[in-house]
Amino acid sequence: MKYRVLAVNPGSTSTKIAIFDDTKSLFIETLRHDAKQIAEYDSIIEQYEFRKELVIKAIEKNNIELSSLDAVVGRGGLVRAIASGTYKINEAMLNDLSDPELWGRIHASNLGAFIAKSIADDIKVDSFIVDPVTVDEFEEIARISGCPQIERKSLLHALNLRYCGISIAAELTKKFTDVNLIGVHMGGGISVAAIKKGKMVDVNNAVLGMGPFSPQRAGALPIGDLLEMAFSGDYTHKEMIKMFTKKGGLIAYLGTDHGGDIIKKIAEGDQKAELIFDAMLYQISKEIGACAAVLKGKIDGIFLTGGLAYNDYVVEKLKERVDFIAKVYVIAGEKEMEALTQGAVRVLKNIEKAREYKSE
Repeated sequence: MKYRVLAVNPGSTSTKIAIFDDTKSLFIETLRHDAKQIAEYDSIIEQYEFRKELVIKAIEKNNIELSSLDAVVGRGGLVRAIASGTYKINEAMLNDLSDPELWGRIHASNLGAFIAKSIADDIKVDSFIVDPVTVDEFEEIARISGCPQIERKSLLHALNLRYCGISIAAELTKKFTDVNLIGVHMGGGISVAAIKKGKMVDVNNAVLGMGPFSPQRAGALPIGDLLEMAFSGDYTHKEMIKMFTKKGGLIAYLGTDHGGDIIKKIAEGDQKAELIFDAMLYQISKEIGACAAVLKGKIDGIFLTGGLAYNDYVVEKLKERVDFIAKVYVIAGEKEMEALTQGAVRVLKNIEKAREYKSE
C-alpha cells in the first residue's frame, strides 16, 4: 500500500512544501513570503495560520485533494533534546516550540509542527515531526568538555544525516542499526557525525561550537584569543554571536559563502581563495578523523551530503585525505523533503514506531 504524505518546512521568509506517494514526488514547491508582511506579526508562531492558508492554496493549485493525504509532517524546530525518529505532534511539543526560553529564541522551523498539526486535524490524520536539529544521542563520555560548567551538546543537521545514513545502509544491504558510518553535511553550517549502529553518538556543534569552520560559521576557535576579543570592549555579545554564526568562515575571509564562486576563483589562480577553501576542507577531514577514533576504526562508510557535495573539487579533496579510513559515498544536496516524508512513511508502514514527545 502506498501512503501520501505532505511535508511542510518553514524558513524565515519562505515555506517549502512537498507531497510524496511513498518515495515518488508529486510536487515540491517553495512559497515565498513578503518580508514586510512577515514583520507585521508580533511573534513567529502567530504566522502559522497565514502560512497554512498559503500551503492549502498551493496544494489545491496542484489539483491534489487534501482528503487524499495519509499524514502531514512538519520540520521539527527547536524542541527539547530528543532521540532520533518520528514523533507525533502533541500539545507538549507545541508548548515547547512556543517557549522562547527553551533555546533563547524561536526559529521559523518551529512553525512546521503548528501548520502540520492544524492541517492534519482538519482532515483527521496523524501529524509528525522527524529528526529535528536537537536530536541528542550522545554517549555520556562525549558530553564532557574539560570545563565542569560547560557540557558538550548535540546540535546538528540530523534530518539529512539520518536519512542519508539509512540510504547508505540500504546500499550496503544492511540495516541502519547494524552499521557504523561517518556522516558529513556541508551547507551554510557543517555537521560531522559519528553514527554508531544507527545512533549519532558524537558530532561537532554545527551552529556555535567545535569543529570545522564553514561557509558562514567560525567553528572552533583558539580560546585565549577568543577571550581577548570578548573582553576587549570592541564587540557586544550580540555582535560576536553574529560574527561567528552568520559572518564567519568563508564569508569573513573571502566575502562570499558560495562554494562555486570560490572554486571558480581558484581555477583562475586566486591563491588566497585556494588557501582558505582548502583550509576548510582540511578541518572537515580532521573532524572525520576524530569521528573515526570515536568509532574505534570500525567504519562501514563515510558519506558526504549537503550543497557543497555537488562540487567535484570538494569531494576529491576530501577523498584524498580520508578514503584510507573507509569508502566515501556522495549523496549531494539537502534531502529534507524526502527525509520528512519518508520518516512518516516508515511509521505508516510499521517499519518504525512513532515516538511520544515529552516535556521535562
